[in-house]
Amino acid sequence: MQIFFDVVLPVVLVFSLGFIIQKWKPVDIKAVSTVAIYVMTPCLVFDTIYHATLNMQYVYMLVFALLLLFILIMLNKVISFFLKLSPETETGMILSTSFMNAGNYGAPIVLFAFGEEGFAYAVSLMVIQSVFMNSFGVYYASKGSRQALKVVVTMPATWALFAALLAQLLPYALPQAITGVTEIVGTATIPTVMIILGMQLAQIPLRGFEWGKINYSVTLRLLISPLIAVGLTSILPVEPLLANVLILTAAMPTAANIVIFAVQFNAQPRLVSSATLVSTLISIPTVTILLMIL
Repeated sequence: MQIFFDVVLPVVLVFSLGFIIQKWKPVDIKAVSTVAIYVMTPCLVFDTIYHATLNMQYVYMLVFALLLLFILIMLNKVISFFLKLSPETETGMILSTSFMNAGNYGAPIVLFAFGEEGFAYAVSLMVIQSVFMNSFGVYYASKGSRQALKVVVTMPATWALFAALLAQLLPYALPQAITGVTEIVGTATIPTVMIILGMQLAQIPLRGFEWGKINYSVTLRLLISPLIAVGLTSILPVEPLLANVLILTAAMPTAANIVIFAVQFNAQPRLVSSATLVSTLISIPTVTILLMIL
């Protein structure tokens, strides 16, 4: 229980603040999210990657993320084939199970559980997942729309990642005027996106749940995904800390941001949003148990 009180409960309480404020005095989430996406997250990414010691572990992280995404998508396709599900239902299942909440939820949990070193891995994984959501996620939600490439290219976090990598190659340190700004703004990112997640959950309607599909999504997202992660980390030559971060992140609930794509492209938005809400609630005990195991 100590792990729950020290790691999980603080994160849940911050989510609750966002949930309560959205129910009490509704806020325009789009405006807050815009600041978080276009200003705060890029600063966090730049500051973390610039000060990180980059090595082959980051390459293994990318390989892990690609393999996990591919395996989850293929599992959904195989199950959809045998159950003779419609293409629309298959899309909703892929969106609700293949993309985990690595940013709003995963990163703060890793920070509380594994400290700054683990957090550096978590932020990098958050960027990778953001690219996946804004490419593969948009592709499946829009059924092959060319908009996926456009979204990826315009992602500020992606450009911040490349900028930090280039800055690491410079023979001299960046001025304090630059690193000071990214550090200050970046520090505020995690609590902000956690509050945004709570606000997003407050807007999900509590009706019309398709419990059969939701149970499937939650099982695959919270139980099967971390088991796959255990298998992948046992094959890849990753260090123990990174392995724990990858397994823990793989056990995160459905990404809240993926709901936006489901709504925008009418890709089973009710299923995706309900899976996000239910998986987030159920993840509180499952993540606690996983942390005890790790």
